[in-house]
Amino acid sequence: MSHEDTSASSFRYAAVTFDCPDPAELARFYGKALGLPVVFSTDDFVLLGQEGAAGLGFNRLTDYRRPTWPDPSQEKQAHIELGVDDLDVAQDRLLALGAVKPEFQPDPDRWRVLLDPAGHPFCISTLV
Repeated sequence: MSHEDTSASSFRYAAVTFDCPDPAELARFYGKALGLPVVFSTDDFVLLGQEGAAGLGFNRLTDYRRPTWPDPSQEKQAHIELGVDDLDVAQDRLLALGAVKPEFQPDPDRWRVLLDPAGHPFCISTLV
């Protein structure tokens, strides 16, 4: 039995959206880090992307609470993984763009955990 249902509309992966207090600020950070332009913008939502590819969205949440990683009191809920060629070079560039490096690093020789300007943890790794 096939799991495909050709009678329904097809679905496309379009974007991942992060809640944050300031969508423009977070879009600037990821736009510069990933070289992605803004494709849609309002005061409360910004979408970065390229024609024909999935994008990254940033949604204003009035009562946004920063993740407290690695402290589990406010879980990270989700995080993005970025592949890089050189951990140190990539880390320095992202820190210059506004990322923060938490003291706790689970495996710094294989990947680094950084925090974006809204506090979302994300990883850089040469393994992806």
